[in-house]
Amino acid sequence: MKRIFDLLKKQSPSRIIALGFGAVILTGAILLMMPFSLKKGVHLSFLNALFTSTSAVCVTGLVVVDTADSFTAIGQMVITMLIQIGGLGIASVGVGLIIAAGKRVSIKSRLMVKEALNVDTYGGMVRLVRVVLAITLGFEAVGALISFIVFRKDYSPLHAIGISIFHSIAAFNNAGFDNLGGMHNLIPYKDNILLNITTDILVIAGGLGFLVLVDIVKQKHFKKLCLHSKVVVSMTAVLLLGGMFILKATEKNITWMGAFFQSMTTRTAGFSTYDIGNFSTAGLFAMCILMFIGASPGSTGGGAKTTTIFVMIQALKCLGRKKSAHAFRRSISDENISKAFMITVLYVGILCTATFLICVFEPEYDFIQLIFEVTSAFSTAGLSTGITPELGIAARILLILLMFTGRVGAFTLLSVWSKDTTPNARYSEEMISIG
Repeated sequence: MKRIFDLLKKQSPSRIIALGFGAVILTGAILLMMPFSLKKGVHLSFLNALFTSTSAVCVTGLVVVDTADSFTAIGQMVITMLIQIGGLGIASVGVGLIIAAGKRVSIKSRLMVKEALNVDTYGGMVRLVRVVLAITLGFEAVGALISFIVFRKDYSPLHAIGISIFHSIAAFNNAGFDNLGGMHNLIPYKDNILLNITTDILVIAGGLGFLVLVDIVKQKHFKKLCLHSKVVVSMTAVLLLGGMFILKATEKNITWMGAFFQSMTTRTAGFSTYDIGNFSTAGLFAMCILMFIGASPGSTGGGAKTTTIFVMIQALKCLGRKKSAHAFRRSISDENISKAFMITVLYVGILCTATFLICVFEPEYDFIQLIFEVTSAFSTAGLSTGITPELGIAARILLILLMFTGRVGAFTLLSVWSKDTTPNARYSEEMISIG
């Protein structure tokens, strides 16, 4: 064990985070296969256990077996813990445990938190982790209490408590798991205003990002927010309302509350109050775009991120006008613009490759169903048209890899294999005709 810890100390923060997620996923898969986690008569293969564990840790919500019908209370508790660890992040959970034990947080641990939460500064990492944990527990506690009011009408008090806690943690962490049974998700509660609003608030809060939530509480006014927070809040509002109007226009049988809920859940939440398999091709395609954009940096959600798309759009707008990119009376750095384009191109490339592969693996399904499944897995959205349990082994392995890549981050995984070496010389420049 000492050799293992010594070896880990020499690794980069990105590598430790990736290995940490992998270790938790593998541990979760083993625990879910144990007899105490499974209901009597239920057999869970290692691949399905790995899929479920990956979906939970990567806060996705795609399932190959129904959570309530397959897992005991202990098994559901394991899934809840995996969701919580995955939502907070390995680094935040690790530092939180160190703080709880009263020990000193090392520089390496602070670097890991900085990497995980996308923070620019090294200072105040310990205080930030405390705030993150307090915000998370606060939202989840209130969400569980309100959810209990709804579920108490249909279940016994003890069962309702379990469902409420599970739902609140899954909602704030944008996981999309449900333990109601029958693979129905939240469809039975599509007309319940209280549960819809509660879930909306939990998902949106989790998707905004911890730094934005802290900034909102501290400043209390939009004009006083930092540029990052302004971009996140603005993009979130535009996408939520824009998605609502689009889905209302494409789906005739959906209510305004349902349209808003489905627009919200594409922000990598994974819940559904309607059968998505019955949605039109236009509606599914719109949801693919919303899932691709996803939540915001430093949040519990995935996707290319709202700030990435915002910076890219601003850069394209200003390029046509031959002006420098700016927003809210602040200039956007060339580094941000370059990174935004690289992330978008990288994510599109991964999605195209994965979609091609799953089309080869599962030719019997429609193209829109397959690209929806791939986008949902990679963006850790967890939405599905209902084909996930029917997919073959190769397709399931592909989705596992996509969920892992989407949660850890494609850039983070690339940096795992890169070496920090600065070249001693540069090649001479030469112009290339573009466009």
